[in-house]
Amino acid sequence: MTSELTLSESVFLRPLRASDAGALARAYRENREHLAPWEPERSAEFFSDIAQLRQIEGVLTEADSGSASPFVLAEGPRIVGRVNVTGIVRGAFQSGNLGYWIDSRFSGRGLMTAALQAVIVLARDELRLHRLQAATLVHNAGSQAVLRRCRFSEIGTASEYLQIAGRWQDHRLYQRIIASRSP
Repeated sequence: MTSELTLSESVFLRPLRASDAGALARAYRENREHLAPWEPERSAEFFSDIAQLRQIEGVLTEADSGSASPFVLAEGPRIVGRVNVTGIVRGAFQSGNLGYWIDSRFSGRGLMTAALQAVIVLARDELRLHRLQAATLVHNAGSQAVLRRCRFSEIGTASEYLQIAGRWQDHRLYQRIIASRSP
């Protein structure tokens, strides 16, 4: 996807750009408390424009190599969420990891469901993936509901899967088979 996809009257999905560093840092600062229970602990530097530029440059390098596909949800120049397909594995697997978050002020409007549905189509048609997987904290009912609306199936629970909010936490694992064709 090289252009924007409208999700609502004011919010659209588009590829992440290096020029998003300042807006992304602002979004993380504004949502620091909202995201803290669901993400790794972050240093104060993480919330700076320069740290976000470094993060963006890294993921854009991964995108150039074919191992990632990063997106933002935006309202005008303001970033209100992210969707990432990372850890893309080719060969016999043809799979990627799906990660996402949305600004607390935009939660509950169906925007993330719409964004994930668009990214699923892109992952199938442009990235030519067979499968997407996602993991949520076991108590993250909102994220699990989004995945179920997008027809992901729960495939199990992984003990101490990721270090989130300063401690190793169990996660529910989900997958969606998005294409049945051969690589």
